[in-house]
Amino acid sequence: MDLMYFELGWQHILNWEGYDHILFVIALSAIYVVNEWKKLLVLVTAFTIGHSITLALSVLHIIRVSSSLVEFLIPVTICITALSNILRRDEAPQHLQLNYFYALFFGLIHGLGFSNYLKSLLGSQANIVKPLLGFNIGLEFGQVLIVAVVMLVAGIIVNIGRVSRRDWNMFLSSATFGVAFLMVIQGVRALLNN
Repeated sequence: MDLMYFELGWQHILNWEGYDHILFVIALSAIYVVNEWKKLLVLVTAFTIGHSITLALSVLHIIRVSSSLVEFLIPVTICITALSNILRRDEAPQHLQLNYFYALFFGLIHGLGFSNYLKSLLGSQANIVKPLLGFNIGLEFGQVLIVAVVMLVAGIIVNIGRVSRRDWNMFLSSATFGVAFLMVIQGVRALLNN
């Protein structure tokens, strides 16, 4: 593993200028509480696997997707995830398989968002395996940090503040949806201007 790319990976995911990826991890985390951290880590790892696949395919020039389309689709994935949280009937997530599919599939889209950044870093480098592995492990590390913060805040609000789990989910998912929806509107404008 290349430590430089590991550092670039976690710094990239935690960069406030690229807050769309942070929002997605927050949306994934919104329905979970501290004692369900293992389920959440499975989802975050599914997301990492998904974006690792498209990141590799894009860096190897096997797939190419318009950056304006990707910048539109990323907030759409956030909106769908947040909306599914809002519409959830059960407080506790029952169907990990569906959430896992969401995370994996949406990770494919988010990986395309990272691809231009990583391509510019790699340049014409022949061996991309170590840098790609380091970058993806760094992304996973950054996502785990986001999850830890969300779980800490959820624990304080739900357990200490006695806010219902449903209210916490509604608050966090609605706020995430609102920000992502504004991003969708910006993405539509960008698509129409291309």
